Amino acid sequence: PSEHIEKFLELSAKRDVESTVIGVFNDSGFFECKYNDELICKLDMKMLHDGLPKLDLKAEWTVPNEDRQQDDCDDVKQTLRDLLASPDIASKEYWVRMYDHEVQARTVVKPFAGKDNDGPSDGAVLKMFPESDEGLVVTNGIIPRYSEIDTYHMTANTIDEAVRQAVLLGADPDKLVGLDNFCWPDPVESQTTPDGRYKLAQLVRSCQAVYDITIAYNCPCISGKDSMKNDYRKGDKKISVLPTLLFTVVGKTNDVKKAVSSYFKKPGDIIYLIGSTKAELGASEYYRLKSIKGGVVPKVDVKTSASLYKKLAKCIKKELLSSAHDLSDGGLLVALAESSFSGYAGADMDLDALGKNLSVTEKLFSESASRILVTVSKENEQDFLKTFEGSDVTSLGKTIDEEKLVVRSGNDVVCEDDLKSLKKIWKNALIF
Repeated sequence: PSEHIEKFLELSAKRDVESTVIGVFNDSGFFECKYNDELICKLDMKMLHDGLPKLDLKAEWTVPNEDRQQDDCDDVKQTLRDLLASPDIASKEYWVRMYDHEVQARTVVKPFAGKDNDGPSDGAVLKMFPESDEGLVVTNGIIPRYSEIDTYHMTANTIDEAVRQAVLLGADPDKLVGLDNFCWPDPVESQTTPDGRYKLAQLVRSCQAVYDITIAYNCPCISGKDSMKNDYRKGDKKISVLPTLLFTVVGKTNDVKKAVSSYFKKPGDIIYLIGSTKAELGASEYYRLKSIKGGVVPKVDVKTSASLYKKLAKCIKKELLSSAHDLSDGGLLVALAESSFSGYAGADMDLDALGKNLSVTEKLFSESASRILVTVSKENEQDFLKTFEGSDVTSLGKTIDEEKLVVRSGNDVVCEDDLKSLKKIWKNALIF
């Protein structure tokens, strides 16, 4: 406002910021620009707002065929090792350490955690002010693989992953904001993009999911960007990126000291899985590893997951959890391995608790949405179960005083491996 301009200019000068008054708003309906009092430009505002003709584009969606594939993993141990070495799962520490993530020395939860400060974190927590325990939680979700089946569910799972990680790090589920960053192949039909109608339909479905999921989680998008021409051409060969959404969530925590980390803290804690596991291996890391196409892509049940996240927030506020790690790329077995080799205890898990309707492969490698692996001490177990009363929470086993991972199915041991070996694979797979 004009009455504040002098104070504004004084503040700018005090901060050594050059500021200049260049014009005023009026109700003439025109944009006018002058140079040395000479009018050099006069444009009708209607033309500026509406003068560019809108594109008339066509979108055509093909409903994917999602059949449940039957696949029995014949070597769980080797499969786990291969997954830990895959590019989307393996440690990115080599690159992260190149950049300063300790600006102002206020990073409470860092990109890497655990007894050696080199295990995976689900996000970052930053202390906001020296005199306060308030903090900012920052997390990301990105799962372009799911676009091979349906961009709606790619987007829904991406947002769910970022929200889930923010809540398990202590963010208030009612105080979250998001940033949607689209990275898309050219969605405009042309001679060089004959499948433009389908790619545009993929974009439409993704945008619909952004609306549906952010509304359901009360997580408004306050910023974002789009990049719609991500194609590479060499001669007659054209390579297009998978339709991709990177979703960032920023949340507030009232007490950074209550942030929960992903690694196991001590032997003797009970391992719980929060959320439902389904036969959803479509476009999973496991299917990618085995070169299996199709399958059922994970679906987000926002009503159920929103309830879970509010209960999770209560548990964190009461300090009932020893650790919490989200299940995403690779599923349950990968998350269990990461929490084990990063921390101070191994794990002994029995898959029978997940019921008889799923195969061992589905139990281990399904990437069903909205799931969290947590450990709870015996003294906090009853309070934990009371908080999650009425929700799908499964006791899978316990942490052990041995540096190994043991997974059982009834009387059979389906996987047993040394934690040092697993960590070495995960840590060094991308170092050349």
